[in-house]
Amino acid sequence: MVTGLWGKKIGMTQVFKNDKVVPVTVIDTGNWFITQIKTEENDGYKAIQVACLKSKFENEKFSESWLKNLKKYFSDIKEIKVNESIESFKIGDLVDLSSFESGKLVNVYGITKGCGFAGAMKRHGFKGGAGSHGDKTGRRTGSLSFMRAEGRVIKGKRLPGHMGVERAAMRNLELVEIDKNSKIMLIKGSVPGKFGSLVFVKKLG
Repeated sequence: MVTGLWGKKIGMTQVFKNDKVVPVTVIDTGNWFITQIKTEENDGYKAIQVACLKSKFENEKFSESWLKNLKKYFSDIKEIKVNESIESFKIGDLVDLSSFESGKLVNVYGITKGCGFAGAMKRHGFKGGAGSHGDKTGRRTGSLSFMRAEGRVIKGKRLPGHMGVERAAMRNLELVEIDKNSKIMLIKGSVPGKFGSLVFVKKLG
């Protein structure tokens, strides 16, 4: 049994559950083929290598010749750890959603959206100076530290800089609904990443 699945974030929408509106993130887990099986005897751990088929080859049947040139036919290549027997997996099979159930909790990992160079208020959520009484700080950083007189800045000081493009996780999110035909997952709340970015959905328990 796999510990999770790779997918692509499509976007956000909302669904009705028990007469309440629930905001969900739509994740597409389709077109992921098993391209390699790793065993403890050969690799030291059990896992399957999966690859996402490019859109222009979606209507074609899987061929073993694709394995000789993965970059031509697949856009992304990842690994998924297996915590049980790997005898049920075969190269060329599609990764399915049979191990996931609606209503269960999952963790979602992804790369946050890049925001370029950001100031301290946007990057770290600083409040800033007062809006009246002669404040002249505006959105600037302000005093650096007591070591400024020595020409040094304390390590870890929160200052302006590059924001985003970091690995992040959203934990204990509810798996609201699963469409096994289209291989779409609806997860409650937001997940890291921009539209079209890769995310890893990990099962809990």
